[in-house]
Amino acid sequence: MKSSRLLELEAESVFVFREIAALFKKPMLLFSGGKDSAVALHLAKKSIYPGKTPFGLLHIDSGRDFLETRDFILQTARQNDLALTTVSVPDYLERHRDQLSEDLKSNINRLQSFALKEIIHSQQYDLLVGGARRDEEKARAKERFFSHRGVDGGWDPESQRSEIWNLFNFHLHPGEHMRSFPLNNWTEEDIWNYIAAEKIALPPIYFSHARKCWINTAGQLVADSIQLNKDGWADAGTRLVRCRTVGDMTCTGLVESTASNLFEVIAELKESKVSERSSRIDDAFSRAAMEERKLEGYF
Repeated sequence: MKSSRLLELEAESVFVFREIAALFKKPMLLFSGGKDSAVALHLAKKSIYPGKTPFGLLHIDSGRDFLETRDFILQTARQNDLALTTVSVPDYLERHRDQLSEDLKSNINRLQSFALKEIIHSQQYDLLVGGARRDEEKARAKERFFSHRGVDGGWDPESQRSEIWNLFNFHLHPGEHMRSFPLNNWTEEDIWNYIAAEKIALPPIYFSHARKCWINTAGQLVADSIQLNKDGWADAGTRLVRCRTVGDMTCTGLVESTASNLFEVIAELKESKVSERSSRIDDAFSRAAMEERKLEGYF
């Protein structure tokens, strides 16, 4: 049974999705296979039911996805009869290698933004839905339900448009597009409570499982993978772990956990004293790492 808070959040997000469906010609839903994008898809379906969901799924594949996540993305698209567009970052790198700086060639995480912007322009998407929430990270706290992006795909926090009384300014000049974040007012705990109430499927990496791990110099656990540069890292053996966020295997930190079902995860979350993204290695590059990537066009 959903609490009054969840009912209010659900209604708010459904309203945003209905605005998108009514006013944009070619919207896409960014789908990472993570818990937030799974909830976003569930709400998108609910907003237009019994009609067909007016969104395709867009996945930016770093080439370093967890296999469980990749399988979940394909299964979700198939079960919901949704078109899935996958953009390969390694393919983008090969096609543009001669034009890229040495710094960018070695930074798959940053290249996701460039590969994303290329597909937006080539396919002329006018809006992308993301599953980001304000409580996730300090740069996310500046976002509104609708985030205007310029011709270069970049984000300018100073030009964010006012959203008074749920009145939205959707005006776009040629070549511009919008990002939308219908989950803006949700918290991590809200997401998990909603998943439990609505019985939303997730990839198994969100629950405790045995996995071969390495530990980096900052003490973060990372899943063993062929792409991981293990220089200076310690072999952590096989441990019981789970993910709190989902992303590139080489920068998604794991947490040691015995929480093997939804209710154990929720109970564990209530006791946690660290933020959801504290284990994300890519956020630790600088104090403004997320904001720097968003300025380049990141999700």
